[in-house]
Amino acid sequence: MSPHTRADTGGHGHAVVIGSSLAGLTAARALANFMDRVTVIERDRLPRGPARRRGLPQARHTHPLTTAAQQGLEQLFPGIGQDLTRAGAVRVRMPEDMLALGPGGWLPRFDTGLSMLSAGRDLTDSVIRDRLRADPKVTFLTGHEVVALEGGPHDTVTGVWARGRDRQAPDGWTPRRLIPAAFVVDASGRASRAPRWLAELGYAPPPQTLAGTPTTYATAEFTPPVGHVADWKSLLLMASPGNPRQGILNPVEGGRWSVSLSSGDGTAPPTDHEGLLRAAAALPHPLLHDLIEAATPLGPVYSCTSTGSSRHHYEKLRRWPDQFLVVGDALVRLAPAHGHGMTLAVQQALVLDHMLAAHQSAVGLGYRLRQALAHRIGPAWQASLRSAHTAPADHGRPTGARTRLTRRYTARIAAAATTDPHAATLLLQQHQGAAPPAAPHLRVLRAALRAAPAADLAAVPSLTHGPQARRRRPAAPDTPLTTAAPAPAGTARRTVRPAGTPAQPPATAPAPATDRHRP
Repeated sequence: MSPHTRADTGGHGHAVVIGSSLAGLTAARALANFMDRVTVIERDRLPRGPARRRGLPQARHTHPLTTAAQQGLEQLFPGIGQDLTRAGAVRVRMPEDMLALGPGGWLPRFDTGLSMLSAGRDLTDSVIRDRLRADPKVTFLTGHEVVALEGGPHDTVTGVWARGRDRQAPDGWTPRRLIPAAFVVDASGRASRAPRWLAELGYAPPPQTLAGTPTTYATAEFTPPVGHVADWKSLLLMASPGNPRQGILNPVEGGRWSVSLSSGDGTAPPTDHEGLLRAAAALPHPLLHDLIEAATPLGPVYSCTSTGSSRHHYEKLRRWPDQFLVVGDALVRLAPAHGHGMTLAVQQALVLDHMLAAHQSAVGLGYRLRQALAHRIGPAWQASLRSAHTAPADHGRPTGARTRLTRRYTARIAAAATTDPHAATLLLQQHQGAAPPAAPHLRVLRAALRAAPAADLAAVPSLTHGPQARRRRPAAPDTPLTTAAPAPAGTARRTVRPAGTPAQPPATAPAPATDRHRP
């Protein structure tokens, strides 16, 4: 008899997770800490290793793990950070290992305690899947889709109806069958059919909110230019009120660059490398354009336009079936301007984990879980709304005094971030979704009230890139490098090499990518 054809008779029972997105994987981990068994039902075939999954087309875009996401994953999967770095993920300290251009100018480079773990989305998902596969309590049921919920007495959900792929069947599917469960989590993403399933059981549809102009994206991978030397790992050019375009270059596994350009005004994204270069030239600074112009593309340009923000307000429903929960993009979908979706997915799993441990039962927890999730996603949702209100399509509409004051304060923070470490830390925390847009910290407020210097976009905080970068010539790999000094004609000259960067190869190598005459 299949383990999915009968309900459990002891312990806390069997749980079902619909979808193997990051929200589904982390929810499965939280449930496995409490339930007897967990089954993850996935419509697509799951690859072994970091390969493309059909149901995740946006995986081609840059997906770094924020500080909060890393901390949450460590709670759910102890040691997962080491697993990811061993697999090839790159840790980037922000802004110590990063050139970050904020709306007010370049940020100073210092230790803020913030970091991101940069890797391809396929690699991140595969490492987490491997950890779950190693757990005997977790089973993956691939090639199956859930078509309905099974309702129980007293407003409960007692299982799901699923069907599997069958090429021999007339409609391509096997007959549907019931999989009993003591708890069901829908993590099927933006294509979630939870509202329809609930309607079939007699429940009212949840209110839905759509917000903002969609953010468009274009991403491509590159091999760094031959002889590339840098005293930084990542480059971030933030959008500003006068320029809604943003660019980011992140290192990923295999020594590659993942470059994503976005536009917050709904402009059509580029679809080829010529268009990508034109879009990069419209960024607030030409550095990213010069870098990718000299780099070698590793594939096509992938664009994405379906990125509008939306939220289902399940917490507002007065009648709701117990033992059923909706998480991830099926609950709230944010425009991926800063990669908050992965962070929220991890934090929702932590809410589920903590409340199951505190309640010691999966029964009677539905209302409290919905309210707790709404409270947790609230700040990120409000930040997304504020960002949407500053889009060009919103210009010309009347705004309240509070909105105008918030914008002015945010602009002062961005200007102060170029010289004040507290303001710079807050700006990066906001970018990672770890702080509200207008946190009234006393030190930050003091910095915002001081007169900020005018933005100097030429003052790139790097010894290797920008107008102030020192020109270099190749040096022997094992020869210690010292400050350049005048030398007699015909003799070799030594150059400055930033600490921690590899020596140049002994053969003649190109100049930095920022010298456009030497790609």
